[in-house]
Parts: sequence; structure tokens; C-alpha cells
Amino acid sequence: MDARRPLLRVVLAGHVDHGKSTLVGRLLHATGSLPDGKVEAVAQVSSRRGRAFEWAFVTDALQAERDQGVTIDASHIKLRAPGGDIVLVDAPGHREFIRNMITGAATSDAAVLVIDALEGIQEQSYRHGFLLDFVGIRQLVVVVNKMDLVAFEQARFETIRAALLEYLGALDIRATAVVPVSARDGDNIAAASANMAWYRGPTVLEALRALSAPAQPIDLPLRLPIQAVYKFDDRRILAGTVLSGRLAIGDKLLFSPSNKTATIKSIEAWNTDPPPREAVAGQPVGITLDLPIFIERGELASHVARAPAETTAFRARLFWLSAEPLRAGQDLTLYHLTTRVPVTVQTIERVRDPGAPDGLGAVAGVHGPVGQDSIVDVVIRARDLIALDAYTDHRFAGRFVLVDRERVVAGGLMSMKGFADQRPTATPKSVHIYQSKAHISPAMRAARNGHGGAVIWLTGLSGAGKSTIAHEVEQRLFERGYQVYVLDGDNVRTTLNADLGFSPEDRTENVRRLGAAASLFAEAGFIAMVAAISPYADDRARARAASRAPFHEIWVKADIAVCEQRDPKGLYKLARAGEIKNFTGVAAPYEAPAAPDLVIDTTDQEIERSVASLLDYVSGAVGTRV
Repeated sequence: MDARRPLLRVVLAGHVDHGKSTLVGRLLHATGSLPDGKVEAVAQVSSRRGRAFEWAFVTDALQAERDQGVTIDASHIKLRAPGGDIVLVDAPGHREFIRNMITGAATSDAAVLVIDALEGIQEQSYRHGFLLDFVGIRQLVVVVNKMDLVAFEQARFETIRAALLEYLGALDIRATAVVPVSARDGDNIAAASANMAWYRGPTVLEALRALSAPAQPIDLPLRLPIQAVYKFDDRRILAGTVLSGRLAIGDKLLFSPSNKTATIKSIEAWNTDPPPREAVAGQPVGITLDLPIFIERGELASHVARAPAETTAFRARLFWLSAEPLRAGQDLTLYHLTTRVPVTVQTIERVRDPGAPDGLGAVAGVHGPVGQDSIVDVVIRARDLIALDAYTDHRFAGRFVLVDRERVVAGGLMSMKGFADQRPTATPKSVHIYQSKAHISPAMRAARNGHGGAVIWLTGLSGAGKSTIAHEVEQRLFERGYQVYVLDGDNVRTTLNADLGFSPEDRTENVRRLGAAASLFAEAGFIAMVAAISPYADDRARARAASRAPFHEIWVKADIAVCEQRDPKGLYKLARAGEIKNFTGVAAPYEAPAAPDLVIDTTDQEIERSVASLLDYVSGAVGTRV
């Protein structure tokens, strides 16, 4: 193993009394990590309490823990190990101390999950496995402890091992080893046990040594949250602590979400000669720029090439802390790095029961209250762009808390799954553009056509009936003499948008191009009807803002169950089979319009009524042709 391996943090989790603290004590003793006299002191404490030698007393520092026999806080102990030291985080196992357990796990790189061989997998064991997944732990050593209580039976071990691997298989956690041990007696802790000669795998210590060190902050992309701006003589100094990566004089920085750029002119320092030319992760820093751009607290500096995403909506997994239930539509304040922004919990997608042995947690009804200590998947929306990293990409910048009336009510992990990075649409690349003025006005075209131009935007899930309704209305309007054309989402993908796939970013670009084309048609005096899923509210809002003609958003409404039952193109079946990735409503979100100009509910409505409804609306919107 690489002797230069960075310090590895490993959290120990598991049900109360399954032996985590005893395991830690044994590991410390086996690696010579205990200070002189510690074993003797533990022996004296154990004797005074009338017990046999208690290895757990090595780590259970609080008097309340010793008296009650449970771990309350998270202890941090350094374990000397060849190839690099390991910090063991002995986290609480009791349900009442679950927040402490999450605190210990959130800063760890890997985990050890301890299971009692006699009691087997308990609800809290499943809960801890789920919480490890929640905080992003991806490496796990499973220790089946107290094998002496089951006479070191291989069959009992294999039963527990199979059940736990099935559970972990449904999570994104890799069990690097499953080790049978007796922590009290030292079996398979640092040396192979003669009592379990049938076991051929690594000892606990060997399994820990084999864990991979994650990317360190300095190896991640530059993230410098701007904490304050100071004016000093003629300098404007931007101050903050380098969260990750490194920066140097001459680096070009991108500030998000303002999308301003400038080059580092100097790195300021007191009483340093010569002044520093670079700074790395963990260092507080003050910098000046070569341009007098306005930057304020809350901006996030990065290099241009590896910038964070920008978005007004993202997915998150929350650990809800408040005694007051969480509800959809709730307004809160997002604290992320140095940013403080108002947000809304737009959607509660699922409430999970991490104690359920189904691998993902039983999904509770999302319409009921979300109680304290629940884990919940949500969509969060901000009014303005915010800069963020998905937790899976940047474990230091992908965390946040939610605050309500100055009280922290939730901690969460950010995800961009199903949502597009909106930076490209917020940062136009064209420069030196001078628009020419048309000689024919919209009023002149309306007089010629007998009606005004407009964009009629039909949005809804696949199978809701958008294209069917649009083409029928197009035909009837055409027969009445209207200038009308349908831009169908699928049809346009064979021509104008043939180069686009179905990633969130491509979906955003697809809608941008559709909006631009529809706007041109409408400027020419046409009724431009767009029939496209267009799943993101922000994309539709941008299409409305960019349109130079009246824009009308029509929600063709039908829920996912109805659309999937219809499945006119067989797409839902393919999506469920995994043959279509990122399919809206199945693996990607659909954001229904909050205030559409017209709702056409096709759930039970005949096609003729839907067509008549839109026909009446369009005629009223653009004027009745004479």
C-alpha cells in the first residue's frame, strides 16, 4: 500500500450492543495505538464495576456511557496502521442518538458496519446501512461480531452475510469484506482465528488497510466561496477559505452565479516576504483581480474549465430535523457555503423508511406529513440561479442546510440528477451582434392575415395527447384560413435538433431551439403551435421570455399512470426495461406548470372536447378571422 496515503476516516456503525466500541478497543491494542498504561486503567475501571475486562471502556469516555453501556457521542481515535494512519469514528448505535451517528459518518471516507452474530440483522442495522448511503459512504467493511456466542458456526455467518449483501446490493455501497470475528477475544481482528479456520478472507485490520483513500480536497476542482470583500487603500480584496483545489497568481477565475471572469492579480498576506503566489485547499486567502468587477459575498470562485453547475432547481436528499412536519410548497432559507438564498420545497418525491430491509426503504405516502428524523427526497427551487456541485462529484461542496426562522430544520445532499446545468443558457457566447430592423411590422402582418401571430406551447407527459390535439387544431384552423404551423417535438428532433440526445442539458437546448423557431414563426404572423414534453419549468419560462410574440402555455394534463397505460409509442415499456435512459416521468422529472394559461385535462376527456377547448382558446387569443 502507498505509504503516502492520506489520512483515512472510517466510521463504525451498527445496532446498540453489537460491539463497536469493543472492536475499536481491540484494534487499538492490536496496532499498538494505545498510550502506556491505558490497558491497566481499563482493567481497574472494569474491576471497580464488577465486570470482566471491558475493551469498550477504551473509547467510551463519557461517564454516562460507562454507566449505561451505550455510546452517546462520536469518538475519534487514531489507529496506527502500515501504509497510513486511520481515524476511527465510533458512532452511536442507539436510535435516540441517530443524529450523532450521521455527524460522525458525514465526514468519513469509509465505514465498518458491525452485526451481532447471535441477534442478527436488526432494524437499526438496516437503518445505519441506509444512513451510510445517505451521507455518500461507498466503501464498507462488514464485521459479524460475537461469533463465540454461536459456537463459531459457518452456517450462521453465511446466513447473515447473504442477507446483508442482498440489502447493500440495492444501495450504492460496495462491501469490500465481510469478516466473522469475536472482538472480545480478538478472533480475526489482527490475526486469523483458529476458531474459524473455515474463513479464508482478510482480518479486520487487513480489510481496513485495503480501503481506498478518496480524492482529497486539494485534488478536487477549485472552489473558493467568497466570504467577504474588503476595501483597503486602492485595493478591493476578496476573502475566503479555499474549500478545494488550488489557485495561483495569473489564474483566470469564474465567479458563479454572476458568470463574471477576471484574473488573479495578487494574493494578499500580512508580514510575508515575498508575498505568496499560490494557495491550496484549507488555506484562508485574500485575492485582488485585474479587473474592477463587482463581486460580493456568496459568489463561488472556480477555474473556468471545471466550474460548478448553475441552476434554479435541484434534487436533494434531506434529513428532516424539525419537530414541525415538512410540507410541499414550504419556503425556507438555503445555507450553502457562503450563500444564503430563499428556496421552496417544490416537490416531496418520496419519504423513506431506512429501517425497512428492502434496500431502498419503504416509500411512504408523500401527501402525508413528513415527521422529525425522516429521510426524504425532494426537489428544491430557488428564485435565482445558484452555483452548486452534486455531492457525488464534490463531497465538500455538495452539502447544505435548510433554515426556518433562524433554526436549522434539515441537512441535505445535493443532486443534479434529471436537471440541466443552466450555465450555458445563462451565458450567451455571441458578441458584437447588431440586429437589423424589419420593414414589415407585426401589425401589418396581422392586417394581411386577419389575425395576430402567437406561440401556443403545449406541454405535458408523453402520452398525454399533445401532438394529437395540436395537429387536429392545426387542421381546423387552417381550414378556417388561419396561418398556422405545428412544431412537434419528435418531428423537430429529426431535423433542427437531430444532434441532441435526452440528457438534461440536451433537453434544455432542445426547448431553447424550439422556442427560437416558434418565435420566428410567430413574428412572421403565424400561429406557431409547439407540442413538446418540455419538462423543465425554467426552460419554458425562458422560451416565454425570449418570444417576441404573445406566448401561451397550455398544460395537457394526464398523470403518469394514465400516460403509461396508454403508452401509444411503447416508450414507457422500454423505459421500465432500462432501454431508454432519462425518460421523463420514469427516471427524469416533469415540472408541471404552476400557472398555465389553459389546462386541458385529458385523463377522462374525449379528444373532441380537448380539441374544442384549445380551438376556442386560440381563436380568442389571436382574434377571430373574418
